[in-house]
Amino acid sequence: MSSDEFRPLNENSLVEYIKATPALSSKLGDVSQLDNLQIKEVGDGNLNFVFIVTGPSGSVVIKQALPYMRCIGESWPMTKERAYFEATALKEEARLCPNHVPEVYHFDRVAQFCGNVELCRLTEQVVFSDPYKVSEYNRWTSPYLDKDAEAVREDNILKLEVAQLKSTFCERAQALIHGDYHTGSVMVTQDSTQLIDPEFAFYGPMGFDVGAFLGNLFLAYFSQDGHVDHENDRKTYKKWILRTVAETWNLFHEKFTALWDEHKDGPGEAYLPAIYNTPELQQLVKQKFMNDLFHDTLGFGAAKMIRRIVGVAHVEDFESIKDAGKRADCERRALDFAKMLLKERRKFQEITEADMVPEQRGGYPSTGQCCSLSGQ
Repeated sequence: MSSDEFRPLNENSLVEYIKATPALSSKLGDVSQLDNLQIKEVGDGNLNFVFIVTGPSGSVVIKQALPYMRCIGESWPMTKERAYFEATALKEEARLCPNHVPEVYHFDRVAQFCGNVELCRLTEQVVFSDPYKVSEYNRWTSPYLDKDAEAVREDNILKLEVAQLKSTFCERAQALIHGDYHTGSVMVTQDSTQLIDPEFAFYGPMGFDVGAFLGNLFLAYFSQDGHVDHENDRKTYKKWILRTVAETWNLFHEKFTALWDEHKDGPGEAYLPAIYNTPELQQLVKQKFMNDLFHDTLGFGAAKMIRRIVGVAHVEDFESIKDAGKRADCERRALDFAKMLLKERRKFQEITEADMVPEQRGGYPSTGQCCSLSGQ
């Protein structure tokens, strides 16, 4: 929501706002019952306030876009217009995939539409720029990772690869992407999977979304040794994470190529049948496209990992390791892996290649192995 004069919501003002907004109040109960709403602020991200509101008849989630970076403060201003793009993206995603995105009940539209430039610029800064230079916003587990952070800033090969990824991010409008697709953006129950928070949505490279999700899974994998105790050695959970990495890419590849084949004679003009006029040639261009997409995915995933270790915003998987030395050891292994993956991604052809994860020399666990998310 937005207004000409910004006011952060609190429990009292939120109740008044709900009462004045029929699209919300009708989901929660009669007007006479709205003074006793249960309200909990649950925003644990870097940008917004997020409230879960429960009433006699149901519940809603209300999100307020702040005009600054929440985790930094007013010294880092942000546009509130990003909420418009989030709501618009959710509605478009609901049209295409209604079972897996939350329904938008209400949105206070901003007065003037513009491109989602500021959020893209933020991504360019925090993912592709700040970690590779001295920045007031960078942080890491100091002093343990001081030399590691310096090594990132002095790695010229790494910088060249990041420059290429940044160019791809800015220039390749392949699809409407989420733009901030990490494990915290996926809400899962036994019966439902929902994708939330597409406020960074724009037309960009598909590998950025897929890579971001895989990068967060790899971060979770490398963090597990910091959570080991006498009751749980985390080995089973680590196998589950790697299996999920493999299944994520393989299922995406399977469904994407199936849709490619289904629509190969459609209206798209990238690969005209008159030019790619044999089954063999059509197969070659499809393989080349998927190969490039795979390498984009690995590169973007690695870049997201690096920024979560030496950049402004980190992940709870590491942050919740109380012993700073132990946390730094886990982060260093993840950082070394990410640097390798970013620089050497083109040598990998399959997500399950044994030498992709140095600690996993025996290969990835097979899909026949089963373990539970409750390992964390």
